[in-house]
Amino acid sequence: MAIQHRKLAALGAAAVALALTASGCVGPQTDDAGSGTSTGTGAGSTGGGTVTVGWNQPLFSMNYMSGNGHATANYIITYMTRANWAYYDPDLNFVKNDKFGEMRVDSEDPLTVTQTIAADAKWSDGAELHAADLLLEWAARSGVFNQVTEEDLTYDEESGAVVDVPEGKVYFDAGDPAVAIIQETPTISEDGKAITFVYSKPFPDWQYNFADYPLPAHVVGKRALGITDPAEAQAAVVKAIQDRDTTALAEIARVWSFDFDLTAMPKGDDAELVISCGPMLISDYVEGQYVTLKKNPDFTWGNQAKVDEIIVRYNEDAMATVQALQNGDVDIILPQVTADVLSAVQDLDGIAHQSGSEGTYEHVDLTYNNGGPFDPATYGGDADKAKQVRLAFLKTVPRQQIVDTIIKPTQPDATTRDSYNVVPGSPSYDSTIAANGYAAYKDVDIEGAKALLDAAGVSSPEVRVLYAKSNSRRVQEFQLIYESATEAGFSVIDAGSDQWGSILGNGTYDVSLFGWQSTSTAVYEPAANYISDGQNNFGGFVSERVDQLYDELETETDPTRQAEINTEVETILLADGFGIVLYQFPSVLAWRESVKNVSMTTISGTMFWNFWDWEVVA
Repeated sequence: MAIQHRKLAALGAAAVALALTASGCVGPQTDDAGSGTSTGTGAGSTGGGTVTVGWNQPLFSMNYMSGNGHATANYIITYMTRANWAYYDPDLNFVKNDKFGEMRVDSEDPLTVTQTIAADAKWSDGAELHAADLLLEWAARSGVFNQVTEEDLTYDEESGAVVDVPEGKVYFDAGDPAVAIIQETPTISEDGKAITFVYSKPFPDWQYNFADYPLPAHVVGKRALGITDPAEAQAAVVKAIQDRDTTALAEIARVWSFDFDLTAMPKGDDAELVISCGPMLISDYVEGQYVTLKKNPDFTWGNQAKVDEIIVRYNEDAMATVQALQNGDVDIILPQVTADVLSAVQDLDGIAHQSGSEGTYEHVDLTYNNGGPFDPATYGGDADKAKQVRLAFLKTVPRQQIVDTIIKPTQPDATTRDSYNVVPGSPSYDSTIAANGYAAYKDVDIEGAKALLDAAGVSSPEVRVLYAKSNSRRVQEFQLIYESATEAGFSVIDAGSDQWGSILGNGTYDVSLFGWQSTSTAVYEPAANYISDGQNNFGGFVSERVDQLYDELETETDPTRQAEINTEVETILLADGFGIVLYQFPSVLAWRESVKNVSMTTISGTMFWNFWDWEVVA
């Protein structure tokens, strides 16, 4: 059975959106991938060897920019296998990679940006990196060629994936408002090594738009148009875009959107789906178990890896990853922290660890458009009644109890996070939370929730809660929410699933419980969560005023006004019952002392941000 649901639109780019993450990581123990033990080239030496990392969710797409593939689990792999113009260090400095090329502003009015690719840069199949790759990325993420609306698409009820696109129609499973500002078709240099983007209006976050290298246009062209020669395939993709050839673009869009989704090592001709232009090459992928990456011997256009091999092992059980670290099956872990996990890490011999907060925050979102208790359509279009039910549910969420029970045992100074978009400790945090209305939700208000339900004339509304079923922290959170909401009169249904990520947005639940992780410091980044057609707006929230505010923020450079805009957005979100934020994630990064140069950043690169610096000592 398939259903229709919203999944078109404003995809957050690596620069603009928030990546889905369950946080934490674990590593299953499989013998056929090697022991995973750090091995150097000789006693006391450094260089070469293998580092094995635990992670919580398997790779499922090599297209991190597609609607389906936009997740941290995919980003960490593509980060190691793709080149980039810049990356973030732990202090969130945007560090340029001059070896790969240049990003420069040619003009401020109109904003004109040229990106140049290093002359020697190539894909691991021998094809040169060509501006066609970036032109295709613009075509996909700008949305200028899409010919279908969300109502034209059919989605699988269980997975949330698109299962039917009208034949012959152009549909890129993407859409990024920051890239959509570039309406004019970009131009390519004669040698194919540079591309120029002309923005239709000023955009202060331009440098984040195309900082990570995209998919190979020659592979897309081959699979979509049947052209085997890489240069000819690149040229055909460029021509289709420049000529706005919708017949060719329909096939190109299909390949770009769906062909790069995978759950195991592709075989035969499909091996081209995992080619690399970065420091590491994917050499093996066993479904649900591990990905093996080997050092790319030809890579010279960036930071070269010191180790020969990186293995990423998968498991969602946080205690299992600690056991794997103890057993020598993994070398680096970033598990989701509980008191037991932290204690277990601290008790390990020969293991270094670092505790703190990470860039992910836990939140509760409500669904507006699925015929459930928070949807106006359920009450004959009565938006006020639906809002009263939403606000009643939010009053029952035991935010402080969740922090006290689950987070403080690992981080004694932990507090609730009282802002959707501003990290605690940031310059504008105090002013934002003083005005956004979160003070009213400091404590649970069961009587207030009952009063709202009575005023709405709604009795025992059934609420289905989606969360990661195997995640122990989320299980505890659900139980606390269940007990509190039930006391107020809600009928709470356990809709937990290990496939929660693919279910988001498919309309089969009313409340979702998960974490957002930032991918950049761009001020416009949260837009994809809240604008009416936002890629991460899984609940179907629509606000004309919020859309207007983000339109303004797109071009606003004054930090004071940026903070004012964000505060107004947050006030609207809370007043309408969009959802509520719980806490900033605590973290513990742990690693074998034989692995050197391990650290982490608070955005989606996490501990992989400097994988090229990892060294092993025998």
